[in-house]
Amino acid sequence: MKINRTDVRKILETLKDRYPVVNTQLEHETPFQLLIATIMSAQCTDKQVNKVTRNLFKTFPDPESLSAAPLSKIKQIIFSTGFYNNKAKNIKACSQAVLDRHGGVVPDDIELLTQLPGVGRKTANVVRSVSFGHQTIVVDTHVLRISRRLGLTDEKDPVKIEFDLMKIIPESSWNDLSLQLIYFGREICDAKKPKCSWCPLYEICPTKGRV
Repeated sequence: MKINRTDVRKILETLKDRYPVVNTQLEHETPFQLLIATIMSAQCTDKQVNKVTRNLFKTFPDPESLSAAPLSKIKQIIFSTGFYNNKAKNIKACSQAVLDRHGGVVPDDIELLTQLPGVGRKTANVVRSVSFGHQTIVVDTHVLRISRRLGLTDEKDPVKIEFDLMKIIPESSWNDLSLQLIYFGREICDAKKPKCSWCPLYEICPTKGRV
């Protein structure tokens, strides 16, 4: 990893100026609904997940109802999010686990969350950040790609990237950084065709579009 504090500060300031207010795009009313929506968001757009959860949560809004829902019905509703067989199994099992282990209340502890079916560190950190106000770094595909391109990490494993970023980014910026990098990835630093000519970080970017 080759980056200095000045460049880190430049990245944080630029992203803050460009995206002063950032919020998760996943629609939800409770921590449980956010947990389920985040599980469903794997390899699927937030827009599509929101279309599906509006229907899903209308009928099954909580752990009690979703854990009791027929697996076939869950699959039918979430089919368009992709990988629906595995997601449906995890959603039902996770709902049951929240009910059995935590009395229907989603925990905010990272260890307890990652023990739930279908919940990895990324999903757990989304819930901890958005629903409980903890400072976390969520490493999705955008954060993974852009943090590597900007020289913030040399790692490829999301967990290792999370801990690399935690070492060099002030904790007060963790939540915003994750969302800002997601916004930045959607707008400018595309996976296949990054818009380098528009990029406000081009001068300090060590890869400069070499993807």
